[in-house]
Amino acid sequence: MIMKFVTIGYGDQAGYDGTETALLHAAHAHDARLRDGGAVMGIAGEPVQVRNHQNTGTTTRSGAFLGSDLPLAGFALIEAPTLADAIEMVSHSPCAIANGVVEVWPLND
Repeated sequence: MIMKFVTIGYGDQAGYDGTETALLHAAHAHDARLRDGGAVMGIAGEPVQVRNHQNTGTTTRSGAFLGSDLPLAGFALIEAPTLADAIEMVSHSPCAIANGVVEVWPLND
C-alpha cells in the first residue's frame, strides 16, 4: 500500500550558502527526480490564516499561525510505502542537507 505524506522544509539562506555547491546540485537533482516521479513540490509563499468560527463569517489574517527557528522554505506531497521510505526520500533534499530540517507528516485517511 502506498501512503501519502506532506513534507515541510525549513531552512535559511545562510545554511544554504554554507553548503558545498556539489551537495546542493545533488540535492536539487534529487528533488527533480522526486518531481518526475509524481511528487508535488513548491516554495512557500506568504500564508493567510482563515477562520470561520461557528460558521459566523470568514475572517483572514496575514502571516503564519505557527513559528519556527528557521524560515519555512517549501512543501511537498510525496507517496511512499512507509514512513521510513518517506524519511529516506526527503533526507537528500536541499533543506535536509543545507543545515535545515524537513518535517514528514503522514496523511491518514
